[in-house]
Parts: sequence; structure tokens; C-alpha cells
Amino acid sequence: MCGLSGELRFDGAAADAGAVRCMSEVLAPRGPDGEGEWARGPVAFAHRRLAIIDLSEAGAQPMLDGEGADELVAVFNGCIYNYPQLREELAAKGHRFRSTSDTEVILKAYRQWRDDFVDHLVGMFAVVLHEPATGRVVMARDRLGIKPLYLAESRGAVRFASSLPALVAAGRRDGTLDTSIDPVALHHYLTWHAVVPAPRTVLRGVRKLPPATVRVYEPGCGPDGFRDRVYWQPTYERDPAKAGWSARDWEDAVEEALRTAVRRRLVADVPVGVLLSGGLDSSLIVGLLAEEGQTGLATFSIGFDAAGGREGDEFQYSDIIAARYGTDHHKIAVDSPSLVDALGHTVGAMSEPMVSHDVVAFDLLCQQVAKEIRVVQSGQGADEVFAGYHWYPPMAQVPGRPGGGFDVDAATDAYARAFFDRGPEGPGGMAWLVSDGALQGMLAEGGPDASRAFLAAHLGRPGAATAVDAALRLDTEVMLVDDPVKRVDNTSMAWGLEARVPFLDQDLVTLAAQVPPELKLADGGKGVLKAIGRRTIPTEVIDRPKGYFPVPALTHLEGGVLDLVRDALASDAARDRGLFRPEALAELLDAPNAELTPLKGNRLWQVGLLELWLQTHGVR
Repeated sequence: MCGLSGELRFDGAAADAGAVRCMSEVLAPRGPDGEGEWARGPVAFAHRRLAIIDLSEAGAQPMLDGEGADELVAVFNGCIYNYPQLREELAAKGHRFRSTSDTEVILKAYRQWRDDFVDHLVGMFAVVLHEPATGRVVMARDRLGIKPLYLAESRGAVRFASSLPALVAAGRRDGTLDTSIDPVALHHYLTWHAVVPAPRTVLRGVRKLPPATVRVYEPGCGPDGFRDRVYWQPTYERDPAKAGWSARDWEDAVEEALRTAVRRRLVADVPVGVLLSGGLDSSLIVGLLAEEGQTGLATFSIGFDAAGGREGDEFQYSDIIAARYGTDHHKIAVDSPSLVDALGHTVGAMSEPMVSHDVVAFDLLCQQVAKEIRVVQSGQGADEVFAGYHWYPPMAQVPGRPGGGFDVDAATDAYARAFFDRGPEGPGGMAWLVSDGALQGMLAEGGPDASRAFLAAHLGRPGAATAVDAALRLDTEVMLVDDPVKRVDNTSMAWGLEARVPFLDQDLVTLAAQVPPELKLADGGKGVLKAIGRRTIPTEVIDRPKGYFPVPALTHLEGGVLDLVRDALASDAARDRGLFRPEALAELLDAPNAELTPLKGNRLWQVGLLELWLQTHGVR
């Protein structure tokens, strides 16, 4: 686990080692246990290490393997959970190892299977490999996009890093990065509570490698200079081989896959704890770990002051689980002044602006957890994989079509009504909020409604049997990756903490995609998981209203948080940027809590957070 960065040049010049070092300095919090650099001709790599597997110097990066024409070098961020099994397999094929690290297993896997090495990896990863003798560079990102990889192309070079701000810092150093706002990305940001699907980011000059993608740079790759391969894409259709399965059969299969996922994520040379919110998902992880024989498990929960009539903690539920399984439980209570004080660090930790209230909660939680432990498991992803959100039942009402499939237009309407923060017109709509210049950019590059067009195209892709299946595929491939998953990575790594997400195990997700929608929607959503939970954990944490990681002060803006937003939007930088209509901002500031989005987000926080993020990272 770590932060990685580098530069590849295609114009005959040597890579700028200073720029790579600059990026590495920004990434230092992600890897407090060591740093390394490697540069030769047109390629330079840097790495910041969080030592979790093979704590010795033999596991340090950048890691080299072989000599002369056979030499390989790699930088890697993540964890390969099946690395012990892969190591044995590769050793049987004649490969020799000098470390016990998963990084070296990746290098040997590349030697054995070339670009298909990713098909053998079980885990979360962003990896960049280089063959100095041929100039070939291979980048890969894990199937669910758990580990990030940002890219910037300019002046005959490609730079990459584990965070977007690292690229901004290097671009500021030499003026090579286009930091203007991408108008289509802005449309997505304002429509989907800050989600910007890959490959875009909110900055025009920065892109991100999509999940489940291998990218190869080498001579002959065509006009773009690279070629991509999507190496994993589960089908959201029924498997004929499972046509006779009962509900119990599905529950048993999912339970076994989840047990495997939780067990896989115990691999480490340091202890592994759990972030315990008190909800079904994290409670189920604790229960399954206990049944695996884990004792003295460290668990961590966080709570906040109430605000605007909303409670700020769910300690009553996490206490039940901690008591049931005898965990070493840590309850972290945060008052409102501490929340305001923490916002600066939280915004600084964001690779991209994220408006979800969970982000500051996770930042504060991870700050405390990192004082006790280096690795945790977390329950993110269960709602997107097993249909836990309120917009899935309306999708079940979308009519099917004779011969198979469903009405894509009706599905698009249903999803948009439940999920979109705003439409193109009307009170609070895009035309009301966004300045004329920004709106014209959106229209020129994305058409009349770029976000709806993206949604319709995704829902209409082959491979989803029903509208519910299509919505789950969208949320797993896009919304999950660029909201909860990114949130957990950014805030945990900002404190040198590794977070693992068993609900995003590739085998579990592949199986879940085949589960009939009615079984997922049963029992108020996540029916399959709830049935499994009733076998394992106390029912009090199952038969309860659905909870969210509550941070009331970011829903009901007042006091110090409101002052931060007001100051950011009134600044010279915001006026010069001119993204929003002054009269719209004035209306939002006059009544900051008058109206929430369909997902209960604060509309003022959404625009204020974007400006806070841009200013924090020096984007002009």
C-alpha cells in the first residue's frame, strides 16, 4: 500500500525526475514507512511505502527484477490477497524470489503471462511496469477501481500519480498542466453529488485510468500512443446453470463467497481491524471474522453532535456488536468545533471534490484508527452490489419488453427522478445555477444534458437482464468507484491506513450480479445479505431503519461550516472563476438549509465544497 508517481516521455527527452519527486512529496502521507526513486532516460518512477506485507527492505519500491535486456521495474499501490498462492504457482514454473512481497509476485506474474497477468490477481491495485530495454510501459487498475491512478498528458509526456493533487503540484512547478474546469465533468459533479466517471476528472488536463483496464504504451500503439483492454466485466443476467436454485441456494452461495472475501483480506504481516458503523454490512464482517476464529478484534466507531434535529451517532448499534463478539472496541466522539477544524485536512485529503457527508467522518475516524492499527476492513459497497438503496425498487417497476430487455427510456426516467441532484431547467436546475460561460461549455461539449445521456447509454448497454440489473451495474462500475470507494481510499491513506473492502471482492461481485433482483430487493433491500445476517449477527442491527454515516453539520449548514462556505464563494478566486450565477449563490446563502437534494445532500455545500477544494489545492 502506498503512493506511486512517475513520468513517461515520448519526445526523446529524459524524464523530469524533479517533477516526479515533487509528486512523491505530495503523496508522502500515503506511505510513511519509506520512499524510493528510479530514473533512466525517458522514464522515472517514485514510490511512498506503507509496509503491510514483507516489512523488510526487500519489499521496498520501485522494485527491479532481472538484468540487462531482461530487466523489469515496477511501482505498485494496493494488496494482492492471493499472492501466497500465486507465489507457489510461479515458483513451480521456475521463477525465483528474493522477497516475500506481493510486489515481486506481480513482477513474476507479468514475466509469466505478460499483459494477462491481471487476470491472475485477486486484490486491489494500481500498478505500473516498465521494460527499459524495449521502452514498453504497462499500467493496470483493479476490477472495482479501489486503487486510483490519475494521468496527465502534455508536451510529449505522460505523468501518473495516486492522487490528482500530486499532478497539480507538478504542473504548477513547470506550468504544463491544464487546470481549467472540464464542463462535462462539472455537469456530472452537479448532477450526481460530485461523481465524475472515469476517464474524466473535474480538471480538463487530468484523466484517470478506468477500473478493470490494462493500458500499454509502446511503439505502434496508434494515434493515442497507447491501447487499452478492459479485462473484467461481469454480466448482470441469469446463469442458466443456476436456473433451479432456490432462495436458500443463493444465500448459501453468497455467504460462502463473502466468507472467502473476508478471509482473503486478513492476509498481512500486521494486525487487521474493522471499521464498525453498527449497520448490517460492517457488523456482518465482524461476525464472520469471529466465526473464522478471530479474537480480540479491534473495532472502531465514530459519532458527532446532533444538528438540525438529526442524530449524529449510531453507537447503540455498534455497542451491540462489540459486546456480542468481545471486540477491542474504540468509540470516537467528535464535537462540532472539532468537525469544523478538521474540514481543512479533509478537503486537502480529497483527490477530487467529494460532497458526501461521510468523507469528513471517515477522515476523522481514520486519523484515530491509524494511531492503533495499520489495516482495517470496511463495509463499503454492499448497498450497490446487493440493492440497498431506495432507487432500486422503482427500477423494478420499469416494464420489460417482449423477447427480453426493458424500456431504457423509462429506466432512465426512473433512475433520474430518484438519483439526480438537479435537472437542466427549473428552480435549482443547471441553467439557474451555472454561469452562462460554463453552461455554454457544457452544451458545446456534452449536449443538452450530458449526465442524462451518459446514464441512458450505460443503462442501455447489453448484458443487463432488467432495469434493476442495469442500475446495479451502473452503480457498481461508476457511482461506487467515484464516491464511497474513493472516499475510503483518500481518507484512510491520508493517515497511512490501509482499508480493505470485502464486499468488492471480484468473485463475490460476479456472483451477486447473477442473483435474481427480487431476492436482492426483498426485506426492504439487501434481502440476501439480511438473510445471511440473521444466521450470524444480532437481529437488532438488521431490523432497524437504514442508517447512513451521519454528519449532521454538513447537511444543516450553520456556524463555522457555513462561514467557511460563505468565505470561499465570496473570494476573488471564486469570482474570477465565474462558475456559478451570483444571484443563485446569493439565494443559496440566504437560505442555506431551505432545500436538500433527493439524496438529502445540502445544495449549498455542493457548490461551496467545489470552490473550497479548488482553492485548497491551488487551482486557479
